Amino acid sequence: MATKTKSKVDTATGSLFEENYLVRTLGRIAQDPEIALTELVANAWDAGASLVELTIPPAHELVLTVEDDGHGMTAAQFKGRWMKLAYDRIKHQSSMAEFPPEREKWCRRAYGHNGVGRHGLLCFADRYLVETWREDKGTSFEIGTQSEETPFKIETEEALIKKGHGTKLSVIVGRHLPDPEQIRAILAARFIHDPQFVVRVNGKSVALVDQTGLIERQDLKIPGCPSAEAYVVDTTRTSKSTLYQGIAFWVNGRLVGIPSWVVGTEAVIDGRARFAKRYSIVIKANDGWLPEVEQDWGRFKSSPKVDALFEAARCYAKKVFSQISANLVEESSEEALIKNREDFKELSPLGRAEVASFARDFVKTTPTVSQDVLTAAVQTLINLEKSRGGAALLEKLTKLDESDIEGLDRLLSQWTVRDALSVLDEIDQRLAVIAAIEKLSNDETADELHTLHPLVTQARWLFGPEFDSSEYASNVSLKTAAEKIFGKKLSAEAFVNARQRPDIVILKDSTCSVVGTEGFDPTDSALTRIQNVLIIELKKGRSAIGRDEMNQADGYVQDFLESGAIEGTPMLRAFVVGHELAAKTAAEKVIKDDDVVRGRVQATTYHQLTRTANKRLFRLKERIPARYEDVSGADLSAKIMLTASQARLELSAPTRD
Repeated sequence: MATKTKSKVDTATGSLFEENYLVRTLGRIAQDPEIALTELVANAWDAGASLVELTIPPAHELVLTVEDDGHGMTAAQFKGRWMKLAYDRIKHQSSMAEFPPEREKWCRRAYGHNGVGRHGLLCFADRYLVETWREDKGTSFEIGTQSEETPFKIETEEALIKKGHGTKLSVIVGRHLPDPEQIRAILAARFIHDPQFVVRVNGKSVALVDQTGLIERQDLKIPGCPSAEAYVVDTTRTSKSTLYQGIAFWVNGRLVGIPSWVVGTEAVIDGRARFAKRYSIVIKANDGWLPEVEQDWGRFKSSPKVDALFEAARCYAKKVFSQISANLVEESSEEALIKNREDFKELSPLGRAEVASFARDFVKTTPTVSQDVLTAAVQTLINLEKSRGGAALLEKLTKLDESDIEGLDRLLSQWTVRDALSVLDEIDQRLAVIAAIEKLSNDETADELHTLHPLVTQARWLFGPEFDSSEYASNVSLKTAAEKIFGKKLSAEAFVNARQRPDIVILKDSTCSVVGTEGFDPTDSALTRIQNVLIIELKKGRSAIGRDEMNQADGYVQDFLESGAIEGTPMLRAFVVGHELAAKTAAEKVIKDDDVVRGRVQATTYHQLTRTANKRLFRLKERIPARYEDVSGADLSAKIMLTASQARLELSAPTRD
């Protein structure tokens, strides 16, 4: 019988860590100096500090410091808190900030809970220094991350004598040097809610009235009560945490209670709404309100004066919210559509316009709606649009007049429903394109580059029936020629991603689309050659097409012909599109080679394009004008449909020898 021997396990070596393990796992804290410093200042807030001093050097390889007058730590506390990975603050301390003895009556809810923010100095280097002291004595620790046994460790430890209490962090900046002015503005807005917490960057702080995000200030007139002022601050650029968003009440320069969108017993707005997450309101009251504050400053007393203050604050907040919410309609409705983008794309053009209009109207009529509710409502409407069928069809059939019934009977006797829908959808799409170009070309505020230009370059049929073919596409030869002509190598990803637009090139003063067709060479049936090339150049701004613009397009055509990058002898057609044609400018130029026409350059206006296209569609748009006159939401629909389907490439102006 064989005997089994138990192998001895070497327990001396456990898991090992790469030297940069902690930096790689910290995410944006280790990459973004704004987030890193905000987290470190939040640590000072949790430590009961009243003053935080940041010193940011003017260049790399100099020392950055963050010093606060919080409670500080003993050596044992530092090792048990700071050196514990993923330290659970709430479990080991509490959800409230800890204060030094002279501030024991202060009250704050702590920001920290998972022990990540304290590693913010790793954004600037792999080693840093911590000095922390309380009761006039402390310890200095040098922390490093260059160890395989542990993600970070104490490299050196020295006792120090320092009066009072506090913590000072120091690091030699090796990367991500922050901008002092930017950091000062961000931290000022981040901690605006408490006037007793002062943050200074290179010796300067930002007062409430000097906030870069301050939108407005207004005196609140409260009959029979002391005066008060209201301030609204846009905190868009601050940390994503919304712990202290809401209405903050200051009395005689001190925060009363905790900021909230619930004032008294009434919620002003839903704290999940976009407005609530973006803006803060400060009600600043003078010392005449001191008798109305509880002794621990945790809240106001119940009194008619306080009720009047709360009512004035609620009315003011609702008024401001009503004024500002109109600006949030676009971004809120757009976000809801983007979250439902794939389902949204499956709807018909008219269905997409209706859903987009609904999203806008919903936000306008219910500005306090949360983003989750809006997204769910949009999804529900999309599902209803998809499921429209039998019942709705029967209802419509009962309302048809005699001529419509005869027309439907004739239609169904000659077409299948599927074929009829296919044709009608294509016609509807083309009519919608014409209507959109008419509206956008007449709108001086339209973003041509992202709306009008992509719309025209995708609708090649506008330039003639000969270009209405799926065979027109970008390919390697055209890409090579474009690189040579426009003077800069194009991004490879822009040409191989089938979901993007490989034909689009953005120049200084225009947008160019270059596509072509391939076919077998009549002299060699085994080889394919480019046979036709279509160049569409859309001018930016509202400038007229003049001789210079026509000559430039002429140059493009000749450059393509002479580039040596295109096989065969293709026919090139170039269209220069703008808002108007300058006087004494020929609308067409012919490029010949030994009396053989090799290319044409033609100038056209948006109006001429749509007028000609309308004629080709038998003036159908004129017969059903109401269908496209007032389709609200079409611009938003177009914006969503172009998201993730339009590749753009910025190039400098081309140079010609």
